[in-house]
Amino acid sequence: MKIKLLKPSCNLDTVRDGRGGIFTWVPEDKLAEFNMLYFLPGKTRGNHYHPEFTEYFLVVEGQGVMVTKESEDAPEEVIHMSKGMCTRAPMGVPHAFYAITPVTAIAMLTKPWDECDPPIVRVNVMDRDKK
Repeated sequence: MKIKLLKPSCNLDTVRDGRGGIFTWVPEDKLAEFNMLYFLPGKTRGNHYHPEFTEYFLVVEGQGVMVTKESEDAPEEVIHMSKGMCTRAPMGVPHAFYAITPVTAIAMLTKPWDECDPPIVRVNVMDRDKK
């Protein structure tokens, strides 16, 4: 399985009424916890996978890249993300997020972090030494 980019629906009446807009994502999994994350430019979070939960990742502000690899030797796959973009990383899929600008994001989990043993397994998704 791979990380999937999710597309929201939008009732255009919420845009046409002049107040802004409402965009809706309907996750295929039941969510149990969500967290707000802040990233500084040039910093990475991740380089891991989750053995016990699926993670949804919604960028609220800023730009960065979600990086994944199917195996240690596989090429990196990159999803450019900016405000309003959401991904779904299934259990066991290695991933990392690299901030290009300051980023605020919401991570939504299908199982509470504190109920997992372990919640993450470290892997090398983004090799910083590669040029």
